[in-house]
Amino acid sequence: MNVYVGNANVDAATDRGWLLGHFKSPDDVRHSEDVEIKWGIHPAGDERAQWVTGEHRTALLILISGRFRVELPGQTVLLSKQGGYVLWGKNVDHSWHAEEESVVMTVRWPSIPGYATP
Repeated sequence: MNVYVGNANVDAATDRGWLLGHFKSPDDVRHSEDVEIKWGIHPAGDERAQWVTGEHRTALLILISGRFRVELPGQTVLLSKQGGYVLWGKNVDHSWHAEEESVVMTVRWPSIPGYATP
């Protein structure tokens, strides 16, 4: 039976928070070439070291707790209420900053082997 029971807070400590995607072992039910899911735990002040450019995937970022700012070309999105989210398509550059300790869930698709942002 392909069942996995876990805890996102615990499992996020491996694979930089990514819970599901192509990078999991092919015999793991969390392996997917269609989608990637991340449970991001960010201390206040945490931010991307540099903008992501040339993104080849669509992404959905949902605020679980905290206050989290997403920077997009010509637009800043501040997520401050639980359940707030932002979605961007392929080829949209982005960056982010945790204004408070924050937990966010990111869903990206497709899951592209060999593709990684700095």
